[in-house]
Amino acid sequence: MKGEEFIHQVSKTKKLFTPVIIYSVRDFSSMEMKNIIYNSNSHITKGANSIETLLAETVLQLHINYKDLSSDKGKIIEDIRSKKDILAGKYILVVDDDVRNLFAMTMLFERYNMKVIATERGEEALSILKENSKIEVVLMDIMMPEMDGYETIQRIREDSKNSALPIIAVTAKAMKSDREKCIGAGASDYITKPVKIDQLLSLMRLWFCKQLN
Repeated sequence: MKGEEFIHQVSKTKKLFTPVIIYSVRDFSSMEMKNIIYNSNSHITKGANSIETLLAETVLQLHINYKDLSSDKGKIIEDIRSKKDILAGKYILVVDDDVRNLFAMTMLFERYNMKVIATERGEEALSILKENSKIEVVLMDIMMPEMDGYETIQRIREDSKNSALPIIAVTAKAMKSDREKCIGAGASDYITKPVKIDQLLSLMRLWFCKQLN
């Protein structure tokens, strides 16, 4: 039985509120990821610290107080929680004409203690940036009606105070020419849909680290 079908069967046969955590090294396709999101509570990619993350996520899903665990396991979770993520406290502007994406991104970033401002329009994004000097990164959807992401990025860069502002372009296309067009418009970096959360967070951390150096 393929993994996708196995997840589906588990979802059908398990008790209603039994959590499902997907733990895998695979790079899932768009269709597979939709199935995972629909049939599971969480997805963890295997990596250097993934066992610790899996433990912490399991404890969270089971509503267990980590202080009730054995001292070694409790310390693992305490260490994870005490680490200060460079994303914590950062202000992010998310620009996307799809309210479902705005909702999903807002929920994600708030889990990392980021301050999120969201808008569906490029014109409004420009106004927000003029009025709010705290914004430290912009996540910009490219395919938007009226003013698209390319034009919005160019307009943002026209203001000298935004010359070093990290802008990550998000587009459904994956052609090399699209990446070049995004960078040419003034984007700092580029990521394609469906967005891989780990990749996006890593990109953001990378750009914040560059600002510190």
